[in-house]
Amino acid sequence: MNKKIMIIAGFISLGLTSSCGDDFLERTPLGAANEATLTNAAGVNAALIAAYSLLDGVGAGPDFAASGSNWIYGEVASDNAYKGSDVGDQAQITTIERYQGQADIAAFNDRWVAIYDGVSRTNDVLKLAAKASDLKEAEKTQIIAEARFLRGWYHFEAKKLWNMVPYVDETVTNFNIANDKDIWPQIEADLEFASANLAATKSQPGRASSWAAKAVLAKAHMFQQDYTAAKTLLDDVINNGPFRLVDSFHDNFRIATENNSESILEVQNSVADGGSGQNGNWGDNLNFPYNAGPGGCCGFYQPSQNLVNAFKTDANGLPLLDTYNETDVKSDEGLAATDSFTPYDGTLDPRLDWTVGRRGIPFLNWGIHPGRTWIRDQAFAGPYSGKKASFYQGDNAGAESTRSNANNYRALRFADILLLRAEVAVEENDLTTALTIVNQIRDRADNVVVTLPDGSPAANYKVGLYSSFPDQTYARKAVQFERRLELALEGHRFFDLVRWGNAAEVLNAYLAKESLRRTYLNGATFEKGKDEYFPIPQTQIDIVGNTILKQNPL
Repeated sequence: MNKKIMIIAGFISLGLTSSCGDDFLERTPLGAANEATLTNAAGVNAALIAAYSLLDGVGAGPDFAASGSNWIYGEVASDNAYKGSDVGDQAQITTIERYQGQADIAAFNDRWVAIYDGVSRTNDVLKLAAKASDLKEAEKTQIIAEARFLRGWYHFEAKKLWNMVPYVDETVTNFNIANDKDIWPQIEADLEFASANLAATKSQPGRASSWAAKAVLAKAHMFQQDYTAAKTLLDDVINNGPFRLVDSFHDNFRIATENNSESILEVQNSVADGGSGQNGNWGDNLNFPYNAGPGGCCGFYQPSQNLVNAFKTDANGLPLLDTYNETDVKSDEGLAATDSFTPYDGTLDPRLDWTVGRRGIPFLNWGIHPGRTWIRDQAFAGPYSGKKASFYQGDNAGAESTRSNANNYRALRFADILLLRAEVAVEENDLTTALTIVNQIRDRADNVVVTLPDGSPAANYKVGLYSSFPDQTYARKAVQFERRLELALEGHRFFDLVRWGNAAEVLNAYLAKESLRRTYLNGATFEKGKDEYFPIPQTQIDIVGNTILKQNPL
């Protein structure tokens, strides 16, 4: 799907909400689209593409704080990543990282605007489709189902971030909607309609299929701890869907291997398409190594030491579930780039070096990560660089900006679904199924490892399989830990902790240790019952009134 078309169509769709009563303005301006010109097959499809275009969060005005990857809200707000850069750059994100986010922080409003602009665009599609006379019935049903899938997705995103949020459908003419009702039933209804009416195969890679709708619906049930409903859907997707794990873990994060068999929902990014770089994962445009590394800027979104430590393994290649953070994987923090350094020689899960860039280890095909020269402020943000959202040298040809990136964002992949099914198995005390799934994920982990120029492994990689899960408590811990390793820096971690109900326990333990490394975290604490959800943007409350839109606990 051409992202350039998406953005153009996005501007077209905005015309549906604008009108003027003055007679001399009643004629449609040249080059503008109104409802009359869009109520046909071409117009409806253009509006649908516009609705898809906001999956990346870019196109409603803001960019990095609105990113569909949720790098701020899903990862920096967790134990996986620091804000990065230096102390003064985008300090609002540090406030979020410290769980002191206030309702007037612009980042919250940026994400809200992007999500609800996406909702608005889906509703435009539904209204246009109802009036388009040249659409065949089957085509109309498919379009409506895609729009409702997207509407469910966008509301799901809002629900994860703020919990009590307004649900907006195509019948709404006044956006002054209260957030006094739980909107899970409406999200489920949209996804159920999409599941029943979408085609099983995609006409284009970026579109939703019935399988994607079932997978997202299953995830919605998991957020509600409705394991029975989730299990039926997960089993259907796993056993009957077209998905499989790709042989190489890293193939999920390369331009050359996009839209592969593991991809269930993939946000399409592109460069050299006339979009001025905005179509190239621009919501993550700050998240590259500093200076001469790929992107050349800006040193944000740096992996935490805690995350790096989680990839350590024991003599059998198994995770150190309880003791992983007692000692650190060796880093070059405090060393000049000219100082000698030998990387950590203990055993590590190979996924570490496809997830994190660290000194002495090749960074894709950009050469050996040099350490401090790729870090903006090592004392503030640590010694590591993110890797999954980066790109290979030569694979991003024609990019309008060095920070414009054609590497797609994998919003939902098959490994995610498998691990959700393992969670269901644990809650049913079906430890055999949980063990089988976790070992399936782990078995793939060392198929392809990072190598040095001479072809030898870049580190002491060792990943093994569990022989058993002795009890439900152990199994739950192992499944949750595996989910962290597999999906690190993909935007899920904070939301997982919240739905598991252990966010306060995990994050306060993280802060206690991490504040010794990163002094700006001194005094930070996660308050149970309050910090699981972000503040409703004060700008939105001011627009509709605080009697309609109620604030989350502050």
